[in-house]
Amino acid sequence: MRRWSVLPTSFWCLWVAWFAIVSISPSSAQQMSNLDRERAETMLQVVTSDIRKNYYDPKLHGLNWDTLVGEAKQKIEKENSYNMSVAHIAAVLDGLNDSHTFLVPPQHSYKQEYGWRFQMIGDRCFVVRVKPQTDAESKGVKPGDEILAINGHAPDRDTAWKIQYVYNVLRPQPGLRLNLKDPAGTERQVDVMADVKEKLRVRDLTGGNVWDYVRDLENERRLMRYRYVEMGDDVMILKFPAFLYTQSEVQDIIGRARKRRSLIVDLRGNPGGSVETLKWMVGGMFDHEVKVADLVTKDSTKPMLAKPFGNDGFTGKIVVLIDSGSASAAELFARVMQLEKRGIVIGDRSSGTMLFYGASITEADLRMTDGNSLEHTGVLPDELIVPTGGDLAAGRDPVLAHAVRVLGGKLSPESAGKLFPYEWPRE
Repeated sequence: MRRWSVLPTSFWCLWVAWFAIVSISPSSAQQMSNLDRERAETMLQVVTSDIRKNYYDPKLHGLNWDTLVGEAKQKIEKENSYNMSVAHIAAVLDGLNDSHTFLVPPQHSYKQEYGWRFQMIGDRCFVVRVKPQTDAESKGVKPGDEILAINGHAPDRDTAWKIQYVYNVLRPQPGLRLNLKDPAGTERQVDVMADVKEKLRVRDLTGGNVWDYVRDLENERRLMRYRYVEMGDDVMILKFPAFLYTQSEVQDIIGRARKRRSLIVDLRGNPGGSVETLKWMVGGMFDHEVKVADLVTKDSTKPMLAKPFGNDGFTGKIVVLIDSGSASAAELFARVMQLEKRGIVIGDRSSGTMLFYGASITEADLRMTDGNSLEHTGVLPDELIVPTGGDLAAGRDPVLAHAVRVLGGKLSPESAGKLFPYEWPRE
């Protein structure tokens, strides 16, 4: 499948506004060349053709597709900005309102690290991490600061992930302006600069560059590894950062869990991943075959089934932790545990993004066994518990501490916050 797709939908007005803002990016004032115009027109043709061919809804949600494509082509022919040309392509697909159909842009020639992370907690947005020895730290940005605006835009549950997408993937900036409020209620405005480093445009994998490539792969594997803590014979806490593991790795996880009476599966911040890993993880929690969801494509409806591990599955109590960063496969896992009454879900409402079932175009919708999709809805926890700004500032994790108490164990929020230290990518 082609790598081009479209921007997240319900995004047009906001995205145009971002491109219209006077940016500190040195490329913002560049005029579009004839070559760039041809690229934009080709992108429009490829994207819209692939959507018509592969999108799971053959009616494209009732959009007048040909008219929208024609209007976008006329705008690109008159446009002087390449970025705005891409915005016109996004506008064509605004009506799809599909969180997993988005543009996969060419890789940038530089690496950008803002030095801080943010997340929706409940209906408010907070700084959750600040990297040491960065401009963000020197400017006094701290975990627990509530973010009122990023470059003039107030993040909410509909726009926060889109802001991340624009400024981290589509259009990274040398710096961002933050409007913050600390836990004491004091508001301030801070301009935080990013650490920008040029990347090699061509990598010689027959020479010294091969070791840079190897280090990048090792760094990615390190950040994506699963971690666990065992609390005697009672509880195993599994930090599961993504659904990207092999069957043997999942079997190893289940084998370790079988030695304990209870299992906490921490899916907070887990963006999803492989369908196969999802099925293996679900299968490891049951002694019988379970339907995860119905896979609804433009041509058929097929059940997605998870097969049990026989006598090697985990049979103890299960608690699943989720938050606004839990998406796709993480949401499906949590929802299956709810629907099958296999375990309870604790934390914050999840992101509400559908399983990614294609390289860049949503080829299928997923319907849970209750007949509903998680798209734009997410998973509502059985127990809604979120950290406060003060918890974030102090490094406390009241959600994990509560989960341990539910299973009969003892763990303070302070100790819970130290179990799985956040790991920044290595330089």
